[in-house]
Amino acid sequence: MTAPLRAMVLWFPDWPLRAALGGPPPHPPTALVHANTVIACTASAREHGVRAGQRRRVAQGHISSLRVLPHDVARDERAFLPVLQLIEKHAPGVALLRPGLAAVRARGISRYHGGEAEAADALIGILAEAGFPEVRVGIADGPFTAELAARGPTPRTVVPPGLAKEFLAPLPVRVLRDEQLTGLLIRLGVRTLGDFAGLDEIEVRDRFGERGARLHALAAGADSRPVVPRPPDPELVRSVEFEPALAGADQVAFAVRQTVDAVMLALADASVVCTEVRIDLVDDNGAVFSRPWLHPTCFDAADLVDRVRWQLEALGAESAKAPVDEARAFGGIVLVRIVPVAVDDAAHHQPGLFGSGTDERLHHAISRVQTMLGHEGVVTAALSGGRWLADRQVLTPWGERSTAPRDPARPWPGSLPDPLPAEVFRPPRPIGVLAPDGGTLLVDDRGALSAAPSRIDGDEVQAWAGPWPIHERRWDANGGKRGHRLQIVDGHDRAWLVFCTGDRWWAEGRYR
Repeated sequence: MTAPLRAMVLWFPDWPLRAALGGPPPHPPTALVHANTVIACTASAREHGVRAGQRRRVAQGHISSLRVLPHDVARDERAFLPVLQLIEKHAPGVALLRPGLAAVRARGISRYHGGEAEAADALIGILAEAGFPEVRVGIADGPFTAELAARGPTPRTVVPPGLAKEFLAPLPVRVLRDEQLTGLLIRLGVRTLGDFAGLDEIEVRDRFGERGARLHALAAGADSRPVVPRPPDPELVRSVEFEPALAGADQVAFAVRQTVDAVMLALADASVVCTEVRIDLVDDNGAVFSRPWLHPTCFDAADLVDRVRWQLEALGAESAKAPVDEARAFGGIVLVRIVPVAVDDAAHHQPGLFGSGTDERLHHAISRVQTMLGHEGVVTAALSGGRWLADRQVLTPWGERSTAPRDPARPWPGSLPDPLPAEVFRPPRPIGVLAPDGGTLLVDDRGALSAAPSRIDGDEVQAWAGPWPIHERRWDANGGKRGHRLQIVDGHDRAWLVFCTGDRWWAEGRYR
């Protein structure tokens, strides 16, 4: 068998959680779940007994505040791509083992830095400076031993050449990640890699076949797998410079069309489509204005031109609203750079034999309306957490990723239970709620009504319920936001949700 080559493996612990939560650890107790089974969990969750492989209900039984998120393999890969690119700048020939785990040949980088330990320390420093302080590096004979070394107790572990078998010997056979084989070995009394490596190679092959022989070689430190570098990323970034600078959004959008076509051709040559793009605008003062843009399916040339125009219009509107003494230095545009951030296989976006049906027509119609009305002309609604109806509704422009600023699953004391009003007034509109004597209905500090409600908005009250107090931010110096809610049915069988602040009444929503 070919002698193992020296390999350097970089391991980013809990990478799926890093990709899902963003930022380095520590993270709050969180678990990623697939098929109702925990795939990964944070260190803070493990402290309470949560483990990968547990059923969801068992994990939540260990800690009631455990946050549960779905596991997304594609998200892990997208988030790890910039890390691979960073590693490749300092250690060419990086190979992706899986998201959160990469390998490089140790020979070249160790010669450059004067030794394997020095090379590992250099990479750890570079990655820590880039925001990845949790990285661990292992160097050994072959990727298998190097990966186990990276999972050691120290940030950097170097197994000297020829000592892989001794390093692996005390480790349990479960590190081979073959449940069927390792379960049988444990029942036979073979519990460590040293015990497994001590078995006769021919007998192992006869009993367990080629798969067993391969794992037997790994246990003996004879990992002959080469580190195959990943193919280089296609060059998809395109930019255009203007001399003199262009000031109008329509001027820049027209001038950038040829550059957009070049981006689309580069994507087509790589057989991919763009689902997220970053547009960089550089003005004649040297300021850079960057913004990422998402698309519900994939960008075409017209979509990219629209995003350039919308970004310029937003910058112009922001500069116009700023006070004179705080106005941003926004001059004419001298450079536009289009950077595809997330791409997908073009085959996943090909229409079917008879077209894509309703979804395709709907997307085309909505995108057309958005082109005419602007970026925020078409929005989608998402549910957020909050006590007031306006806080629970988040409107996101079509194509953007909807993110709720407040978790709707958390408890919100004082919030309205289902069913919620079908119509929400943003902002709440003033409304008259009168007592039988014709005066304004009042609520005292104890939450008691001055009288039964008689009329609302000039109409007779048929039924009512409440009041229910709501008080946010009690610690606020200005008193926070407080009020008392009522549900009222008027003479036309319309149900209103109203609230009182001081001596004024406001309509928060209306049931239909």
